[in-house]
Amino acid sequence: MMSTWRKRRAARRSNSKKELIEEKTMELLMIPSHFKCPISLDLMKDPVTLSTGITYDRESIETWIEGGNQTCPITKQLLKSLEPIPNHTMRKMIQQWCVENKDHGIERIPTPRIPVTSDEVTEILRKIESCCSKEQHDSKYSCRELVLKMKIMIKESARNRRCFVTNGAAKILSSTLVGFSEKLSVHDVETMEEILSTLTILLPLDGESKSTLGSKSSLNCLVWFLKCGSLSSRRNSVLLLKEIMKIEEKWRVEELLKIDGALEALVKLVKEPICPTTTKASLLTIYHMVNSSQTINQKARAKFADLGLVELLIEILVDCEKRICEKALGILVGICSSEEGRKRAYGFALTIPVLIKKLLRVSDLATEFSVSILWKLIGKNEKRENGGNVVLIEALQVGAFQKLLLLIQVGCSERTKEKASELLKLLNLHRGRIECIDSLDLKNLKRPF
Repeated sequence: MMSTWRKRRAARRSNSKKELIEEKTMELLMIPSHFKCPISLDLMKDPVTLSTGITYDRESIETWIEGGNQTCPITKQLLKSLEPIPNHTMRKMIQQWCVENKDHGIERIPTPRIPVTSDEVTEILRKIESCCSKEQHDSKYSCRELVLKMKIMIKESARNRRCFVTNGAAKILSSTLVGFSEKLSVHDVETMEEILSTLTILLPLDGESKSTLGSKSSLNCLVWFLKCGSLSSRRNSVLLLKEIMKIEEKWRVEELLKIDGALEALVKLVKEPICPTTTKASLLTIYHMVNSSQTINQKARAKFADLGLVELLIEILVDCEKRICEKALGILVGICSSEEGRKRAYGFALTIPVLIKKLLRVSDLATEFSVSILWKLIGKNEKRENGGNVVLIEALQVGAFQKLLLLIQVGCSERTKEKASELLKLLNLHRGRIECIDSLDLKNLKRPF
C-alpha cells in the first residue's frame, strides 16, 4: 500500500500534467482578431467605439487619450469627441465566445459598469452649486443626496475619480462647504459631513481648493467638527486641515489660534488616536503650525507646550512606527525653539534618554531632528541655570558622546555635523568624571539629580 506522502506526490504530478495540457490547449486556441484591442492586442474586457468607428478596450484607449493624443490610433483622424461609446454588441459577442470556450480555461468577462461622462459630472456639480445658493431646507437635503451620489460614483472606479477631478469637483465642493459654514445650522450638519467625506476622497487638493477651504468660516467649521463631530467627521476634518496648512500663510495659523479649542482638539487626536492616518495628519498639521518662519508661530509653540504636547510626544516616541516618529521629532524641533518648550523638555525625565535612543536607529531624518533638539536643549543653553548643565550630564550618562561620535564617522549633513561637533565639545568637558549607563533600556530610568 502506498503511503500518504506518496499519494500526495502522485496527486501533485497529476495536477501539474493537467495544468500543462490546459496551457498547451490555450496556446493552440486562437482569439478572434476582432475581439482583440488594436492597441494592447489582448482580449477586450470593456470594448468602446470612437467617433471614427474603431473599437478599442476602454483602458487602452483612455490611456492613449490621457497621454494628450486627440487622434484615432488606427485611422490617425482627429477625434470629434473624446468620450468613447460602449460597444454592447461586441461585449456580448466576446462574453458568448468566453462561455463557449470555458472548457479551455477561458473565463467569462464580467459586464463592466458604465463610467460617468464629463456631461454627467458637469450636471451634478451645477446642481450642487445651485442647491447651495437656495435657502429652502429641501434644497439642502437634495444637495446632500447629490453629494452622496457623487461619492458613490467616485468610489466605483479610478476613471470616475479622474473625471470628477478634471471637471473641478474639489473646487465646487470647497465653495459649497464655505457657503454652508457661513450660515451653520443643525440642518446643514449632515450635508457638510458628506462634503467633508467626499473631499477626502479627492485628495490631494489643488491650490485653489486649499485657499477656499482656508477661509475663516471654513476653518471654524472644520474645528467645530474636530471638537463635536463623529469619529469619521473628525478624521475627515483633520485630513483637510493638513492640506490647508501645507500653504504657509501667517494669517491661517493666527486664525486657528483665535478659534477656541482648535489646538486642544488637535492634541486630543494625538492623545486619543482614531487611526494611524488621523494621527499622522494631526502631527503634520501641528508640524506646519510650529515650524513655519512666521513670528506668530511662537504663540502656537508656547500654547502647544502648555497643553503638554512635549511630554505626550516623548512618550509616543518610546515605541512608535517610523513615520510617526519622524513627525513627532519634527514638531519637537519647533516647540523646543521656544523657552516654554525647552522648560517642559527639561522637566521630563524621558526626554534625553529617548532622544539619544533615536539617534542612528530610525532614519536619517529622525537622526537630524534628534540632534537639532539636543542642540537646542544643550548647545544653545549650556549656561542656563538648572538647565543646560544638568541635561548635559544626563546626556553623557545615557551614551550621547558615543552616539554623536559615531554619527560624525558614518556621515551626515553638514548642518547636522556642525551641531553634533558643538555638542561633542560640550560633552567632552565632563566626560572624564561621568559614567555611561546602558541607554537602550528605558524602563525604571530616573534622574539621580
